[in-house]
Amino acid sequence: MASDFATPSGPDRAGRIDLRTLQQDEWDIWYDNLVRAFGGVPESAEERGLWRDITQFDRSVSAWDGDLCVGTASAFRFRLTVPGGASVPTAGVTMVSVAGTHRRRGVLTSMMRRQLDDVRAWGEPLAALTASEPAIYGRFGYAVGTFSVGAEIDTSRVRLSVPPGTDDVRLRYAAPADVLDACEAVYARLVPGRPGMLARQPHWERFGLLDPESERDGASPLQCVVAERDGEVTGYARFRVRPGWGPGGHSGTVLLTELTGLDPASEAALWRFLFDLDLTTTLVVRSRPVDDAWQHQVTDVRRCQPRLKDSLHVRLVDIGVALEARTYQTPVDVVFEVEDAFCPWNTGRWRLSGDPKGATCARTTDPADLALTVRELGAAYLGGVGLASLAAAGRVRELRQGALAEAAVAFGSAVAPWLPHGF
Repeated sequence: MASDFATPSGPDRAGRIDLRTLQQDEWDIWYDNLVRAFGGVPESAEERGLWRDITQFDRSVSAWDGDLCVGTASAFRFRLTVPGGASVPTAGVTMVSVAGTHRRRGVLTSMMRRQLDDVRAWGEPLAALTASEPAIYGRFGYAVGTFSVGAEIDTSRVRLSVPPGTDDVRLRYAAPADVLDACEAVYARLVPGRPGMLARQPHWERFGLLDPESERDGASPLQCVVAERDGEVTGYARFRVRPGWGPGGHSGTVLLTELTGLDPASEAALWRFLFDLDLTTTLVVRSRPVDDAWQHQVTDVRRCQPRLKDSLHVRLVDIGVALEARTYQTPVDVVFEVEDAFCPWNTGRWRLSGDPKGATCARTTDPADLALTVRELGAAYLGGVGLASLAAAGRVRELRQGALAEAAVAFGSAVAPWLPHGF
C-alpha cells in the first residue's frame, strides 16, 4: 500500500523535517496521516486493527514537522520467490505517504534514502512495492517487474473448455474461516513454483477473510468453494455475488477475489463453477497471472475484455547478492555496466555467470557487454520483462555483439512472475 502524493521534489527544503523510527504510541497519528493521503475514508475497525498488528515498528519511518506527522513509510520483512524457486529476503515497501501540505519539500526523497540505506544494512538484497502512482518510484531505482491481468467476462456468451480429470474434482461450499488452514496450505505449496509470489507471513492470511459490509458495494458476504480430490483440498475460490435484474431477466455479477489450485483440473473445476453460477451473467476478475490458463480455455477471449496492469515494482538493493540468488534458463556469462544514482554502491561493472543450477555475480574490471541502469535489472529480474524489449526501448545498450540475446534468453522464466496480493 503505497501512496505517491509527494510529487517529484525541487530543491531539498526538508532540512527541518525530522525523520525517526515509528514508536508504538505514535501509530494512530501516523496511520491517520496515511489514511488521509488515500482520501480520508475510514477503514473498518477490523482492517485498521490488522494493519496495526502487522506494522513492524522497527522498520517504519515517520516524518515530523515539529509536532505534526507529515510523512509515513514502512518495509515489511518478506521472502520473495525468484526464478529457480529460491525464497529471497525482500523489503516490502508499504504505507508510504506525504501530507499534501508538505509536497515538493524533499520529504519523500529523504524517506526513500533512509529506507534503502536501512534495507542494505538489514542484508536484504531486494526491495519491492506496489504503486498507486507508478511514475513516482523510478527515480528511486524501482521498475515494474510483474504485470497482472484483469477481465470482465460475459459468462452468458463465453463458454469454458476444461482439461481431462476436471469432472473428478469435488467442489463444496465452506465458510471461509473454517477452511482457512487448508487454503493456506494450498497457497504455501504453490509459492516456490512461481516467481513474484510471497511466502505468507504471520497475520497475512487474515487479509483473505476481511469482509467489511461497507466495501461490498451491494454484493454478498464473502463466499468460499473448495476443490477436493480423495479427501484432500486441492484448490479454493473466494468470491462475492452481486445480484442484478433487468428487463431481460437476471444480470448478476460474480466478483472473484482469489482462486488457487494445485493442478490444472482443480483450477478448471473452480473456474467452471464460477462461469456457471445461477442468475449471473458477468464474472469480474482482478490481478491474475498474465499466463493464466483460463485465457486459453474460453471460447471468445474478446468478450472477456482482458486488460493488463502493472503490479510489483522491483528494486535491486545489492546487485551481486540479488543476481546470485536466482537461476538462469540457459548458460550466461555477461558483464553489466550498471548505473545507480540513488544507491551508488551498485554502480560499476558486474560479471554474471550462471545457468539453471546457480550463479555467481561479482565486481570486475573486464570490458562491459551490456550497459543499463539498476531499473532495467529490476524490471528483468523476475523474468517477466525481456532485456531485448528494454533494449528496443533504448534502455539497454549492447556493447558486445550477441550479449543481448544471450542475457535476454537466460533471464526469462518458464512461468510468468505474479504477485498474488498487495501489501
